[in-house]
Amino acid sequence: MQALFIDAAASAHEQRFAIYHEPQGPVRGTVLTVHPFAEEMNKSRRMIGLGARALAKAGFAVLQVDLRGCGDSAGELAETTWDDWLDDIRLGCDWLAARHGGPRWLWGTRAGCLLAADAARQMGGDFDFLFWQPQTSGRQVLQQFLRLKMASQMQQGSTKGLTEAMQRDLTEGRVVEVAGYRLGPGIAQGLTRASLAPPPAVGCLHWFEVTTREPAQLLPAAAGTLAAWRAAGFNVQAQAVNGPPFWQTLEIEDAPALIEPTVVAARAAQALAAA
Repeated sequence: MQALFIDAAASAHEQRFAIYHEPQGPVRGTVLTVHPFAEEMNKSRRMIGLGARALAKAGFAVLQVDLRGCGDSAGELAETTWDDWLDDIRLGCDWLAARHGGPRWLWGTRAGCLLAADAARQMGGDFDFLFWQPQTSGRQVLQQFLRLKMASQMQQGSTKGLTEAMQRDLTEGRVVEVAGYRLGPGIAQGLTRASLAPPPAVGCLHWFEVTTREPAQLLPAAAGTLAAWRAAGFNVQAQAVNGPPFWQTLEIEDAPALIEPTVVAARAAQALAAA
């Protein structure tokens, strides 16, 4: 595992923090992680790191990149745009491609799945996808995020019209602060447009959900999106595993049942492509 900084594609004065997990044995392909939005990124970092190490042990070169304005990367979130994040995904893919061949994977977690699908549409070429607990609507992601402000102000009086006021501020180009994050219109507009639609070039999609229910079952809400990806020609495999919702728990928690199926899925897809 190697921590490094990569010069940003759009500016020589900015760098993106990344962690590279070197593959063990013959290289099976490359995997770029696309992290969740806001506090879910911090909650998910440990689980993504565990998954990245497991994939590297199985022969995949894995790169974790903090997108602009996030984590230890340069830039301010308030000034960042959705296109900046798409550029960062391209940057990470190019960095991996310069070092390794083989199948290219985009591994999204939560809202990172929306970014991964959009980036694949922008870049073209063949990608396979790993999705952890995907969010299918960017507009819904934004609404849920803005509601955090309403929840924090409920004890201070009326919150009537607060969400609408924040949406109006963003539409008119102003920054809003929610739960310690300064969100600007550049990300808000991108989220509003984002949907988990399949890119034109088909490949594999491995979709994983985590649930506390027994037995583990996929949420019914996923059915329509999964059907759309299958109809587009993707080889879609979907699975639910038991574990805590690590992306939103108060304390950092692990969902170990998620790791092995993820590695098995990636290895099976690589073997199928090589056959």
